[in-house]
Amino acid sequence: MDKTAIFFGPLDGAVHRVAKKIEKAIGEDKVVMVPVNNASVEDLEKYDKIIFGISTVGKETWESIYTNVDWAKFLPEISKTRYEGKTLAIFGLGDHVTYSSTFVDHIGLLGHSLIENGATLVGQVPVEGYEFDESEAVVDGMFLGLPVDEDFEPELTDERVQNWVELLRTHFGF
Repeated sequence: MDKTAIFFGPLDGAVHRVAKKIEKAIGEDKVVMVPVNNASVEDLEKYDKIIFGISTVGKETWESIYTNVDWAKFLPEISKTRYEGKTLAIFGLGDHVTYSSTFVDHIGLLGHSLIENGATLVGQVPVEGYEFDESEAVVDGMFLGLPVDEDFEPELTDERVQNWVELLRTHFGF
């Protein structure tokens, strides 16, 4: 398929709102939105251009509330296919104040899983301009994707999304 798929979750939250902003910046006619809550490896294999949207919540929150929904169900699907020849990027939401030592860690979790399965990621973002203590998403001074903090920096989201989509434009061809 020629369209870019945005695999995102959870549905109806901040990740979904940011996914819609990315869809709009790319052009709605060039994007297919795919909620991960019911997605499968077959869905992944349909697309050569994929953007993933994931959130990072605290470990105790994740383990107590989100053990059987959205990314908890879909993440195992990631390792069931290979990604050579595909164009992949990730955006992730996190809270740089409350979770400054795990800021957007799930970008790193997802990114490393994709790389282990042959992916080359595009859309890395420099850490400059972000305040946090630690993040599994940082490799060689760059986030593996676009970090967004809708809790404490929502005023920066639109500009960050626009700049990121411009960065992706060359790789994705939209």
